[in-house]
Amino acid sequence: MGEDRRLAAVVALAQGMAAAHGSREAWRAAASGACRALGGSFAALSVWERELGRLRVLVNVGELAEGEEEFPEDEAYPVHQFAEITEFLHEQWAGGGEPDAWVETAEGPAAGRQPGYCHQRVAALRRRGRGCCVVAPIVLHGRAWGELYVARPAGEAVFGRGDADFATVLASVVAAGIAQTERLEEVRRLAFTDSLTGLANRRAVDVRLEQAIERHRRDDAVVSLVVCDLNGLKRVNDTHGHAAGDRLLERFGSVLSLCGAMLPGALAARLGGDEFCLLAVGPPADQVVKAAGELCRRAAELELGDGVACGVASTEDPIGPVRSARRLFRLADAAQYRAKAERAGRPVVAGRAGPDDPVVRLADEPSRDTGGERRRFRGRHTP
Repeated sequence: MGEDRRLAAVVALAQGMAAAHGSREAWRAAASGACRALGGSFAALSVWERELGRLRVLVNVGELAEGEEEFPEDEAYPVHQFAEITEFLHEQWAGGGEPDAWVETAEGPAAGRQPGYCHQRVAALRRRGRGCCVVAPIVLHGRAWGELYVARPAGEAVFGRGDADFATVLASVVAAGIAQTERLEEVRRLAFTDSLTGLANRRAVDVRLEQAIERHRRDDAVVSLVVCDLNGLKRVNDTHGHAAGDRLLERFGSVLSLCGAMLPGALAARLGGDEFCLLAVGPPADQVVKAAGELCRRAAELELGDGVACGVASTEDPIGPVRSARRLFRLADAAQYRAKAERAGRPVVAGRAGPDDPVVRLADEPSRDTGGERRRFRGRHTP
């Protein structure tokens, strides 16, 4: 491959990873770009999971052999079977710089390779009908992160030293792409996470609730929302200090997460200040109300605070058509407001009537500002 073609391949690889949305797309772009650049028929990207002592395959692309999957769930290999990731690399690294790529063939060790490190790869090449491979270590933040692997079928030209050198360059581009993807995902995570409790934040709830209501309109999926107001936060802040108030918020966040686990796939979130919620899509309304009841019980047992006021609204209950996320939120909020006004020790459920279950309708909502927003959060807002 000429220098211009190789430069174009590097640019294409970098652009493919930059355009990826999320880790999986970035992994696929890395493996596919390297496979094309090196004229391979198959490529894989693997990560070294130090804590588990294994090399785990993230993605396979190209001509897959029997048993290989594009995104394997459990394709991993004990790292001692490929000792170069922990031994050979560090020996080569000792002199400075970064480790170079190397070539393996189905016939045995390639020229210049130290013996004893390649027998597993040679066996794998033969088993899968491949004639050779080039292995390029990926270094991230100064440490071995994993490897890029590109192979050719038996009978085709064997990779040469120039190919290995080019694979080293490609691995550096892949490392930069992975680092960028990780940074972007961290930014996205922080944008949708409450920094104090580690729960989802209001932005995440708004996005997920819109998606849930769309699914309800399309498939009639049950969507339920539990809105909670933690009682006594201002008193705790005034009496014990804001650090104690933060501990109460964190502790209640843990309780909310625990009760949310009773509802498969539920989103536990802090809306701001002393207000929290659970969003569930799929579980029956009664199951959601049960989880909310458990939340009330556990919150009442917290050392600080005065329990929680809890309101529930579910599309499975007789609350009328729910065509917008805003309507379900308003119903749940109105139920929560009723629970707080009545100092209820159990959830108040919109649309349910009975001796202990008053009907909650939009007419029961607290007043709102002219912009239609929810009432302002009470208590100290901790970002």
